[in-house]
Amino acid sequence: MNTILKQFIKKYLITFFKYFLSNINFKLKPSVHPYYLTWFILLLIIFIFGGFKNLHHKAYKIKTVIIDAGHGGKDPGTHGKFVKEKDIALKVALNVGKLIKENIPDVKIIYTRKTDIFIELNERANIGNRNHADLFISIHCNANPFSSAIYGTETYTMGLHTSEENLEVAKRENSVILQEKDYKGKYDGFDPESPEAYILLSNFQSAFIDNSLKFSELVEKQFKYKAGRKSRGVKQAGFLVLRRTAMPSSLIEIGYLTNAKEEIFLKSKEGQDRIALAIYKGFKEYKQTIESVGEN
Repeated sequence: MNTILKQFIKKYLITFFKYFLSNINFKLKPSVHPYYLTWFILLLIIFIFGGFKNLHHKAYKIKTVIIDAGHGGKDPGTHGKFVKEKDIALKVALNVGKLIKENIPDVKIIYTRKTDIFIELNERANIGNRNHADLFISIHCNANPFSSAIYGTETYTMGLHTSEENLEVAKRENSVILQEKDYKGKYDGFDPESPEAYILLSNFQSAFIDNSLKFSELVEKQFKYKAGRKSRGVKQAGFLVLRRTAMPSSLIEIGYLTNAKEEIFLKSKEGQDRIALAIYKGFKEYKQTIESVGEN
């Protein structure tokens, strides 16, 4: 039974039950009782049969995860002095998938790309939807053209930006659609340079926002306390790649390639391993938390 419907029925069953208890002496007009009694019995039957059905319903499990390496092919993403975002994102994404597969083999891993190819933003979300995924993880590298001193990790969920800096990150990541054919038709006339477009985009607030935030917070906690990175926190902004995902979704910025020290860290195998391990541990804790509740 749908969880929201079940809660609705349960609420009104309790209300009706209290009503009958408070009017057990039946002082009200007899004509009133058939109406309330009919509704009470109907809802009770639905609730009971729904309950029996749920006895055979298996506990919720996270079975499929989409790992999306940002950019690729003709779209290099941002870059530092030595590396391109598309290459670092792919290496970390493959590493995360490998860790999950080795340690939690019952989880199916699906990559949006495993090589240096270009995948349109809509198609990335579609891959998740077609496979009925339980979580969508998009991995990227950050940049700040105005200050090379800024560094650290950030994890985003779909929503309205609360600062110009968040907006600029979304603009940069969304600008890839300019390389797609008929992008205005595909994205309903969306202009990646228009601030007003992002306000409208925020209306696509995901129904899975709570779990998206939960996963994002766990990843940032791992970055800060286990990987020894500077966590810049969990944020929200309008990312097209997250707009149409029918599942909890997060976009992870694993560090700034415009910061010389962080670029060297992300370029190294040790750095990539530490970042991937932090994301994996965040996922593992998220999975345990969600499954312990029994339903999403």
